[in-house]
Amino acid sequence: MAVEWYAEMSIAVLGAGAIGASVAADLTQAGIDVLLIDQWPAHVDAMRNQGLLVRLADHERRLRVEALHLCDLCSLQRRFDIVFLAVKAYDTRWSCELIKPYLQPDGVVVGLQNGMTTADIADVVNSSRTLGCVIEMAADMFEPGVVTRHTPADRTWFGLGNIHPSSERKLEEVEALFRHVGKVSIPTDIMSAKWMKVVVNAVFLGFLSTLGLPIRVAAALPGARELMLRIGTEALDVGQRAGYSMQPIFGMKREEIAGSNHLLESIFDKLISDVGPNARPAVLHDHLKGRYSEVDAINGLVVSEGLRFKRPTPANEAVVELTRQIFAGRVTPDPTNLARIHMALDTKRDGD
Repeated sequence: MAVEWYAEMSIAVLGAGAIGASVAADLTQAGIDVLLIDQWPAHVDAMRNQGLLVRLADHERRLRVEALHLCDLCSLQRRFDIVFLAVKAYDTRWSCELIKPYLQPDGVVVGLQNGMTTADIADVVNSSRTLGCVIEMAADMFEPGVVTRHTPADRTWFGLGNIHPSSERKLEEVEALFRHVGKVSIPTDIMSAKWMKVVVNAVFLGFLSTLGLPIRVAAALPGARELMLRIGTEALDVGQRAGYSMQPIFGMKREEIAGSNHLLESIFDKLISDVGPNARPAVLHDHLKGRYSEVDAINGLVVSEGLRFKRPTPANEAVVELTRQIFAGRVTPDPTNLARIHMALDTKRDGD
């Protein structure tokens, strides 16, 4: 049964893909009314007609949800207290412009996204109506109305923070909502925590997705660990030069990262353990569906920031280039891409 104050709130999930739908499902299960808005017509129709089916390792559940086609938003007579934004990083700005007229004056947008999108959200809806969020959740969606979630609540984590003091109350409200979905932490610096997730995503979404395998299998390939650490080290170093501090994410404690000589390995090992044996990186889903991925907003961001701070990032550059070849159809996600990246780095080293 939902707490009383939830009943007075209007909540939307804009982008009801695997992550957005998983969050909405847990909130709905808790008795909280949530409107799911999505641009995939068949998915919205399936949720309307059959409900939302969420499959976990040990059970599945079908929930009745309220779903809206993106094109029908223009006729909606409602304003939202909280909007969970779960679209791709490159869709952030137009999505925020779209939802802005439907946001309460004191409402907030919470970006459940990869990349450094918090500033983009704030630029559109105002910093006082923006909450930054880092999320650890693995899920996929290949069929309309059906989500396969690989991280149950005890292995799902949210890091949440505001970038303007006036949103402190909304921060507390969203924290309470997220506790129906997973564990929650309040990092001391949400933007630094977001960059820590960029570091992880550069490895798990950018690099491992090129290998075409589940995360655990891909990470265990000979030579993969070396590249994971090199890609992550480049991203971590660039972030420090940009002024971001090291923040514990995925529910880790500060003492677990303070002064650690194996910080990246500890984070990688925790994530590999949490996501389960069958989880595939989100960017691999994009590769399999022939879609443009978020790699330019992750590894590509590391590369552009590296140029700004004069820090070479050859491993991330190699991932970006290989990802572009996959999108163009010249290469397929396959374990042989591991050798391609090593070869690209060796060639660059020889050229230098």
